[in-house]
Amino acid sequence: MKYSEATQGRIFILRLEHGDKLPDVIENFAMEKNILRGACFLIGGIDKKSRIVVGPKNGRQMPPEPMITELDEVHETFAFGTLFPDTNGIPKLHMHSASGRKKKSITGCVRPGVNIWQIGEVIIQEILDSKSRRKKNESLGFELLEIE
Repeated sequence: MKYSEATQGRIFILRLEHGDKLPDVIENFAMEKNILRGACFLIGGIDKKSRIVVGPKNGRQMPPEPMITELDEVHETFAFGTLFPDTNGIPKLHMHSASGRKKKSITGCVRPGVNIWQIGEVIIQEILDSKSRRKKNESLGFELLEIE
């Protein structure tokens, strides 16, 4: 385990609207407001045809090949994510959602593109006094969080 200590900065409250797309809308807002690091919470609905990474096809293959599923209908969702800059200083969101419809639930990463259905409520808590960032790990194929 690696860790660092930071402080809390500004808190932003966002109301996402029908058709807003994750992660784009949060990453663009972060750029506009100069938020490099943060924690993000989302509650609301996500629309059909949203795409979610639901795991690697083979957990032993490196780099892993992602399994992506497309939602066939509107789902209720809760998500949590972290926002850290990549090596170019651009904030990148890593967010996982738990989404349900009727008695079916699906959990995964929103990176391929999730569309808001009607409304999404987001809280962003800015993290200050940190130099942590995302750096591409070639063997894994991910941008991993580097703790500094």
